[in-house]
Amino acid sequence: MPKKRSGGGLSPMQQAAKFLGVSVLAGAVMAGIALPAAGALGLAAKGSVQGFDEIPANLKSPRLSQRTTILDNRGNQIATVYSRDRTVVDLKDISPYMQKAIVAIEDSRFYKHGAVDLKGVLRALNKNAQEGGVAQGASTLTQQLVKNYFIEEAGDDPTKVAEATQQTLGRKIRELKYAIQIEDKLGKKKILENYLNITFFGEQAYGVEAASQRYFSKHAKDLNVQEAALLAGIVQSPSRYDPVNDEAEATKRRNTVLQRMAEVGDISQKEADQAKEKPLGLHTSRPKNGCITAVKGAGFFCDYVRQVVLTDPVFGKSKEQRAKLWNQGGLTIRTTLDPQAQESAQASIKDHVYKSDAVATAATIVEPGTGKILAMGQSRPYGVNIKNDETTINLSVNSDMGGGAGYQPGSTFKPIVAAAAVEGGKQPTQEYSSPYEMAYPSPVNACDGKVWRNDRYRPAKLKNENESEHGPYGMEEATAKSVNTYYVQLISDIGICPVIDMAKKMGVARADGRKIDQAPSIALGTQEMSPLTMASAYATFASRGMYCTPVAIESVTQKVGSEQKSLQVPKSTCSRAMSENTADTISTLLKGVVEDGTGQEAGLGSRPSAGKTGTTDERYAAWFVGYTPNMAGAVWVGDPQHKRKMTNITIGGVPHAKVYGGEVPGPIWRDMMSGALEDKPVEDFHLIDIPDVTHEDDDQGKGHRGEDGNNGDTTGQVIGGLIGGPTDGGATGGTTGDTGGDIGGDIGGAFPTPTFSVPENFIQGQGNGGNNGNGIGGGRG
Repeated sequence: MPKKRSGGGLSPMQQAAKFLGVSVLAGAVMAGIALPAAGALGLAAKGSVQGFDEIPANLKSPRLSQRTTILDNRGNQIATVYSRDRTVVDLKDISPYMQKAIVAIEDSRFYKHGAVDLKGVLRALNKNAQEGGVAQGASTLTQQLVKNYFIEEAGDDPTKVAEATQQTLGRKIRELKYAIQIEDKLGKKKILENYLNITFFGEQAYGVEAASQRYFSKHAKDLNVQEAALLAGIVQSPSRYDPVNDEAEATKRRNTVLQRMAEVGDISQKEADQAKEKPLGLHTSRPKNGCITAVKGAGFFCDYVRQVVLTDPVFGKSKEQRAKLWNQGGLTIRTTLDPQAQESAQASIKDHVYKSDAVATAATIVEPGTGKILAMGQSRPYGVNIKNDETTINLSVNSDMGGGAGYQPGSTFKPIVAAAAVEGGKQPTQEYSSPYEMAYPSPVNACDGKVWRNDRYRPAKLKNENESEHGPYGMEEATAKSVNTYYVQLISDIGICPVIDMAKKMGVARADGRKIDQAPSIALGTQEMSPLTMASAYATFASRGMYCTPVAIESVTQKVGSEQKSLQVPKSTCSRAMSENTADTISTLLKGVVEDGTGQEAGLGSRPSAGKTGTTDERYAAWFVGYTPNMAGAVWVGDPQHKRKMTNITIGGVPHAKVYGGEVPGPIWRDMMSGALEDKPVEDFHLIDIPDVTHEDDDQGKGHRGEDGNNGDTTGQVIGGLIGGPTDGGATGGTTGDTGGDIGGDIGGAFPTPTFSVPENFIQGQGNGGNNGNGIGGGRG
């Protein structure tokens, strides 16, 4: 039995046997001999070699992955992205030095042999026997091209890549057969062109054009002899001969290629020696790949487009099909992004919130009636360099589209409650006592016959922002001042289920994919949402009751050969969420918020606008969501990790004792929308007449609302542990039904300021309610 070398490799005798077997096999293939499926020449175990005649007759050249170009709605380039940085070029656009260098070092007899070079096999056999190992290979450029086809077809699937590169006789037989086929079909020049376009040159560069740009910042047609020799040398081992990371090793390899070019007569020895003395002459360019290249801060929108392609069934029935489409690239994607709106959004963000601030902001604009996303930006740049405050988490979208877990929207959820009430028959003149402080009304009807009940022994309570705020109030004044107790009485009156149903019709869902909790505290914005969700929901009011699902793509074409093929794209689905009268009623209410209420700092001057402020308990987040008849936008400010409270904080260079929705997000929204709407038609709402509600104590005044933020974490811990959620058939709260901690956490957090103190970590809810999945906090003012 042959002995192995001490290093574990094959002995010279084994190498000889292996290469002799391959050479005989090659001769057999070329002679057209059909090999059996097993035992051929004693080189393979039974079942390891597929019969030669059984191999598919035609090898289809894979469509090489290329750059995808993403455009805005005016046709301007936003970014170029690709799985593999490659620009396919014709052979005439590749330097003659490059063509000669790759042939000299990889297959010097390329123009003299067929698909298999028997003389090369014997030469390699002799060389390897002398060296006692594998010092020289015997694959022709044609065989290497076939191998690269297999690798390209495997894409980024590690299992398929391993199969494409495994050192088995079965793979070698397939490679040989296809190599013969390619030689006959393509000819030498086309084979060389395809090889130079497909092979990997390291540093994310696939194909010689990308490599030339990466290492020398020039086109492949302009490479000189020493530059061509450097690139040709990299191919054998891109990591080992990487000139960026190991200049000495790359120089040695380049000089080997230059010497080989002299030996085969491509250049003179003098030219080779002169070239060897020259430095590498690198002039590297950063890989211009991916959404990090996006202009006008559109990196996150670019990433959202990528997520759409990878997840929407219109681009492929399976996850694998969609990934293959994206990885192969060659797409031209025209999006809905409006460059004016995007530039305005990013400029406003930059003016008001610095990327290094302790908190961040995210903003999104959509078009009512179409669902088109017009702008999407945030204060922290798109990228992977944490030290530079970069992130790849898109703070504007849901978690399944590359975003986080969302943020509690606070009082920006109240208009959804109002819409459910008006749609159900309540009049905007509806009054409630709206005291400064109260316990949650109980019982409250929930969905599916369930009933939510407050704890009879330690009832959850809530407060308004200021003691001067006490009713009775009608809906218009309560909305302008964002009165918590009014809206809790309203949802308790109409029931929880109509609100959840209205939210669903308006596309409002939790950012983490969970169902909205069935508790009265949802009226105060306890459920985590994303800015895109809230902007799209408010666009429903702007379009007089029509909700349209958000869309980011207008058209896609794919380059197939020299032709462009149009692909189907996702379409917005529009449906009526509420009557025109209901939508107009909400617009009337929210116009008052901007004119006389908490959102005055967000006003657009002479252009009619409507919106709502929101500030969460403990001021972890602040919002302004608003709209005109032609655009709707949402702005969120807060700590994405939900750790930094916005008290005694500096944002954008401006100190704040407390952050309010109208104070920080409001001006961001105002400046963003002002620029986005510049030169756009000034349209007005279809307003309704809401009769004034007067009371005897009106002359006393109720004071002006400072904001709608609340503080409920401590109480949330107690209530979360002590009370229950909706119960079947009205059983005692806290004993049956949904998880007590889940609902209790929301309820406990829902009322603004603790009315008593407890030791730290005294009692906490055990459900997933509140902010951190432990029943802590949740109420919003």
